[in-house]
Parts: sequence; structure tokens; C-alpha cells
Amino acid sequence: MTKGKMIFWSLLVLIIAGLAYVKHTKNKEVAAKTAPMGKGGPQTLMAAGFVAEYSKLSNNLSANGSILAQDEVQLQPEVSGRVTYLNINEGAIVPKGTLLLKINDADLQAQVFKLKTQLKIAQSNLTRLAELLKIKGVSQAEYDAADNVVNNINADIQLLNVQIAKTELRAPFSGKLGLRNISLGAYVSPSTVVVSLQNTSQLKMDVSVTEKYAGVIQVGDNMQCTVAGIENPFQAKVIAIEPTIDEMTRNLKVRAMVLNPSSKLVPGAYVKVQLKLKETSNAIMIPSSAVIPDDKATKIVVADSSKAKFVAIEIGVRTESEVQVISGIKSGDTVLTTGLLQVKPGMSVKITKTSTRSTVK
Repeated sequence: MTKGKMIFWSLLVLIIAGLAYVKHTKNKEVAAKTAPMGKGGPQTLMAAGFVAEYSKLSNNLSANGSILAQDEVQLQPEVSGRVTYLNINEGAIVPKGTLLLKINDADLQAQVFKLKTQLKIAQSNLTRLAELLKIKGVSQAEYDAADNVVNNINADIQLLNVQIAKTELRAPFSGKLGLRNISLGAYVSPSTVVVSLQNTSQLKMDVSVTEKYAGVIQVGDNMQCTVAGIENPFQAKVIAIEPTIDEMTRNLKVRAMVLNPSSKLVPGAYVKVQLKLKETSNAIMIPSSAVIPDDKATKIVVADSSKAKFVAIEIGVRTESEVQVISGIKSGDTVLTTGLLQVKPGMSVKITKTSTRSTVK
């Protein structure tokens, strides 16, 4: 064998040995990463933890609402007919009982006049029969029949007066008129909206809050409110709470009275509300990222003796980044905030980084 061939074969052997060594090394690394050390995957999970502790919770409620007038009504006539009198000055303030509209009642007035003439005759006849009854000139039955005629005529007149009253539209309370929708001489019916009337001497508002605040918000709580276009906020006080939660929206309706309302506030305005609720001194707050939503229960993972333990919790108040835990854990428990997709019950856990509420803030 020549010297050149010996060198060639020596190099070839060295190259083959080097490739075999590299492949063997890579196989060991892959096996170390993928081979399970126990059932369910890697035995130890590297994760960050959050230590639960008691802290003060200043609970602020944010909600939306609408301004309402103390009293508001859409005025509509009770009967159909031609409008013969119209006393609606748009935007004017009118006292209670003001006649705003009159419908033609000439036929009813004529019937009343006819009945009053009949009543006059019937009363005269009843008076004569009363004198005759004293001297036994007529029977009691004749007198009672005449008295019945008088009573029937009076009842008919009363009925007509009620019908005449229905041809009038009066202000049911003192308030401010809106925009009228008809003109003098128009034919109206009970479905015709003539004008709106609002009592804005005192304003109130309705606010919808989520059902979780049903047991927290109370009558007498103060709200700070803002309306677009009005620089200064105003105050309102809760005066009533709807006893039931709306099944469709899962919201609770709260009614509040506006304190010292500004003249710029208009019923129907959209309001943003801030309500400071009762402060909790021993609340446990954890990051929202630690919560695992589930169909049956809300859960978190706790590192218990370096083992992963799934715990069902009851949640209270939510903020943008935290949730209040009402039950399920106690102060000092370490809650996992990372690795929640890989963790399994009973898996060994090594906490690589620990934080608390004070360090997070």
C-alpha cells in the first residue's frame, strides 16, 4: 500500500469517527430533554410564583347611567276630535292644572243644556208631588217615580260632564313643556302625542351595575358623576335599588338623586359614574393571570410542599390586573403565575421568581 493511500484511509476513518461522536452527543441531549422522568411529562416545572397576603382593598365601582327628570310624561288626549283651543308655548314652565288643549265639545254641551231643561221641569214636578204627598193627594209610588226621574237626569248630566272633561288636556304637574306636535284645528286621537312635560326641579338618574355588586352597594352611597360637555363633576346619592337582577343583562338597576343639579344637566344625558364602596382591610388579591377559568369552577394552582395543587376559589371584586379571592386560599400561599398550560396535578414545582402585591405595584 502506498503512502498516499494510507493517509487517505486514515483521514476517512477519523471523519467517520468524528461524525459518529457528534451524532451520539446530540442524541443524548435530545433524550435528556424529551425523555419523561415520570408519568405525565417532566417531573419538575420551573415557574414564577405570587405570595398571597392580606392587604387593603379600596373598591371603586365604575358604571354608566342616564339622567332622568323627577316627573316626565308624553301628553295625549283621552278622546278623538278637532282641536278648538291650544295653549302650548314651547319651552314654557306651566303650573299644575293649566289647560293646554281643548277638543270640540259642542255636541256634549248641547246634550247637557237639554238635560238641564228636563231637570228643571222634573224638579218642579217632584216639588208639587211632595206637597200632595203630605195631604195624601198622591201615592208614595208616584212620588218615588218622579224622584227617580230627577236622579236619572242628574246622573246623565254627570256622565256628560265627565265626557266633557276628557276633551280637555291639562298639565298633570308643574313642569316645562317640550315641543308641540300639532296645530290649532288639527284632528287628534288618543294615540296622538301632543307635547311632552318634564319636571326638572329635581333630577335623578338610573345606573346599571353588574350583579357582583348586588350585596355591596347600599342606599345612601354617594356617587361622583361626570357628563360630557360639563367640566365640573356633580354628586348623586343612591335612593333605591331594584330588588331583582335583570336575567338578560345580569345587571342591577340603581336609582340615585342628583344633589344640587346644574342648570346645564338635561334629562336623557349619558353619565359616567364612580362609586367608592366600603374599604376591605383584609382582602387577598392575586394577579388575574393566575386564574384558570373552568366550566364548573374557577381555579388556581398553588405550590404546596413543592407540588402543584389545583384549588377552586371564589372570586369577589375584579380590577384591571387583579382579582379578590374570597375563599380557597389563605395568606402565605404561593400561587403559580406562569407555566399554567404545562402544569398538572401533583407535578413537582420549582419557584424561580417570587413576587408579592407590594413588589408588583
